[in-house]
Amino acid sequence: MFFSIIIPLYNRPQEIDELLHTLTQQTYPQFEVLIIEDGSKLDAREIVDSYKDKLDISYYYKENAGQGFARNYGFERAKGDYFIVFDSDCLIPANYLETVKNYLLEHQLDAYGGPDGAHPSFTPVQKAISYSMTSPFTTGGIRGNKKHIGTFHPRSFNMGISCEVWEKTGGFILTRLGEDIEFSIRIHSLGFKIGLIPEAVVYHKRRTDLFQFYKQLHFFGRARINIYKHFPSELKMVHFFPAFFTIFLLLSLFLNLFGSTLAELCNTLLAVYILLIFFHSWKVNKSSKVAFLSIAAAFVQLTAYGLGFMQDFWKRIILRKQ
Repeated sequence: MFFSIIIPLYNRPQEIDELLHTLTQQTYPQFEVLIIEDGSKLDAREIVDSYKDKLDISYYYKENAGQGFARNYGFERAKGDYFIVFDSDCLIPANYLETVKNYLLEHQLDAYGGPDGAHPSFTPVQKAISYSMTSPFTTGGIRGNKKHIGTFHPRSFNMGISCEVWEKTGGFILTRLGEDIEFSIRIHSLGFKIGLIPEAVVYHKRRTDLFQFYKQLHFFGRARINIYKHFPSELKMVHFFPAFFTIFLLLSLFLNLFGSTLAELCNTLLAVYILLIFFHSWKVNKSSKVAFLSIAAAFVQLTAYGLGFMQDFWKRIILRKQ
């Protein structure tokens, strides 16, 4: 089995250097790498060229059109039997391709997704963000989880498709705002077999500070409404949780400001939630500092997603604007 690894890139030369270094460590050697520079001002050509004696690697520069269409550009030029997509801010364990190859041969999946985790080299903030995005106490608990809610939808930070899937679907039809979920839904609708490979973990750096994390999650909240516009049945109650949480926070603040008797109940519920996050993160990360930061990351994740979700829910569903 020969893999084609497609990585869209936009103004992140340092990140791609780190990712490519991890690919040189792969125990399974049958793969090529395609870097699609999507109109970057800070291009990574020199960095990619430095790996030409270590990897079967190609570099392409195109005008900016967004990551979904950048992946399609890579699919069109890929030579593999199976295409794998990573985000540029991922680190790939040495046994990743070996693990995927063995699982695909045994289970004959047409498309797959894998979970993400925190690398030991991550900063405490990055570890807290990674925890929040995979925690059972946030909506992160439905990502890369055997017990996920509803149909499993691979995400493009760690996703693979067969050459046949590419030929039948034509790839991404959205370039951003939930493009990977929309793509996964279409793959399902055509009868292809999709599954989670639990051991195909990547280390996903995501954002390095909480402000950038807020902007990313606000975008994700808006993206969920974009998916709803294409596939109404894919909007589940769990997707409303961040919005409900955000409203609850605002209500709690209001009740405390005006001395309502209900404020004590709200405060108790918040305290229990905070303690659950703290002790669970401490157990997972073995660090009280990361556990404290995980509280902040979880609140940022839920409020940012909730506000983005409510913004586009009001605009695109209630007011029916595009």
